[in-house]
Amino acid sequence: MLSTMLIVLLILLFNGALPAWPYSAEWDYAPGGVFGTVLIVVLALVVVLVLELGRI
Repeated sequence: MLSTMLIVLLILLFNGALPAWPYSAEWDYAPGGVFGTVLIVVLALVVVLVLELGRI
């Protein structure tokens, strides 16, 4: 259940980070940088959980 919620959250964050609208072209790399940081933190937490518990 938690992994499904995490995947949905990451997909929503990725969708929000895409410069799909004309006004978002001025944002530069900020949304992508935030998404990348969140992705790195989530991957680090998953690795720690797998190493500690042996499962997700």
